Amino acid sequence: MGSWHFLTITTADRVTRITLDRPEKRNALGLHVMEELLRALRAVPEDTAVVTLGANGPAFSSGHDLSEMLDREAEFYDELFSVCTDLMLALHELPQPVIARVQGVATAAGCQLVAASDLAVAADTAWFATPGVRIGLFCSTPMVPLSRAIGRKRALEMLLTGEPVPAVTAAEWGLVNRVVPVDELDAAVDTLLAPMLRASPSVLALGKRTFYAQVDRTEADAYGIAAPVMADNAIDPVAQEGIDAFLAKRDPQWPG
Repeated sequence: MGSWHFLTITTADRVTRITLDRPEKRNALGLHVMEELLRALRAVPEDTAVVTLGANGPAFSSGHDLSEMLDREAEFYDELFSVCTDLMLALHELPQPVIARVQGVATAAGCQLVAASDLAVAADTAWFATPGVRIGLFCSTPMVPLSRAIGRKRALEMLLTGEPVPAVTAAEWGLVNRVVPVDELDAAVDTLLAPMLRASPSVLALGKRTFYAQVDRTEADAYGIAAPVMADNAIDPVAQEGIDAFLAKRDPQWPG
């Protein structure tokens, strides 16, 4: 997948694990870090079934690298937030499910990264915040996936107060799927992804793409998107094999 300055990446058993590896900077999402992460997502091998996104060190990510945001030209800020937007959209555009593995604090754009991932598992010592309001830089881009993940009132509470939210509360609000002791984090991630390894990769990709296409539409519009997809899916050899295998009480052999 190439050489990496800010990441470590491994692929084994159809799982690609991308790890932010800048612990001395609390895995801050500087421009070059985000560019590299975007490049890594676009380089995920086609035979990967699931992608995990984690971090080394005590912090998952402290958000944008504030040290590079002082006294810059307007063009720099335009580029910074354009790349950030491309990165978050890439998480949804990637065919494979993306699971955030959150071992520590995730603030501002780090919290955004968790909210934009398809699924998330957090250590019970992790916490989340969008504290930009405290430094005069409102978390406007983190607001986008955050409000879609946890709803208006809860998102606005985080955005307007900047107060941290512990992992257990984040799970109750829907920001993460599961919370476990930190020494059980890897096992919990593997438990979550295991059923996906048994599914057809093409169906996972189809389902993920259709989910994001319909999720923010009206009910009628959402059915207008989902029903034709399901009809096409039903006639596909993958579904026919899956249905036949279920009726015959055997394991499916996915075409392709």
